[in-house]
Amino acid sequence: MLVRFVVILSTLFFSFGCTTVPHTGRTALHLLSNEELAQSASISFSTLKREHVVSQDPLLNAQVQRVGRRIAKVAEPDMPGFVDWEFVVFEDDEQLNAFAMAGGKVAVYTGLLNIIETDDELAAVIGHEVAHVVAGHSNERASQQLLAVGGAAALQIGTRMSDLSRTERSLLLAAYGAGSSVGVLLPFSRTHELEADQIGLLYAARAGYNPLASVHFWERMSANKSGAAPSELLSTHPADSRRINKIKVQLPEVMPVYRKAQSTVK
Repeated sequence: MLVRFVVILSTLFFSFGCTTVPHTGRTALHLLSNEELAQSASISFSTLKREHVVSQDPLLNAQVQRVGRRIAKVAEPDMPGFVDWEFVVFEDDEQLNAFAMAGGKVAVYTGLLNIIETDDELAAVIGHEVAHVVAGHSNERASQQLLAVGGAAALQIGTRMSDLSRTERSLLLAAYGAGSSVGVLLPFSRTHELEADQIGLLYAARAGYNPLASVHFWERMSANKSGAAPSELLSTHPADSRRINKIKVQLPEVMPVYRKAQSTVK
């Protein structure tokens, strides 16, 4: 049975294999179909719109549509397959958040919009979310989780065939679960967040938005957080100081792109 599982996993790997993330050149494993993921995301997004209050504020909606469409336009050549961009504002002043789903579904909460001061700052947020879509992070996360589940199944089969006691088997499986989360899934989450920052900043600059606003936004976001920040080891997101420093390092690369775009994108 273990051999059969390895054969199935190998078939998946070679059938879909690896892809290269635009602009970073990182190799990513995609075991799932982008088209199927987009269809599933579209259904889930429709459900979210029924279950949550969609903002009717004309100014907020106009701002999100304006910035979102400009960034989507410069990002679209990098899209892997079908995309149907949709930008929605959810009404929740407690949520300082935004998210993206496969296929081009992007949502921003009013709580986050309330602390955003300019289109340039909003571009940092939407650029980040659009970058998640373009880089196929949903596919990679799902693929990593599939491998983690498969690894646990293989380990379970292996321990059953061993001389370990039931208690020893349980402890080993529990240790594997914690290790795969902290050692694989969470680091991939942080890699995705930093990568989305990097690609998103480039998209914002190409669309004619000032990349410097990204630093101002993240500094304000960090100041708005209450309580002690979780250890980066146990967090799905990189520490604020780390991502701000990464953005500052990238500024000399993207500022010329922004200055060039200013004269053509308005």
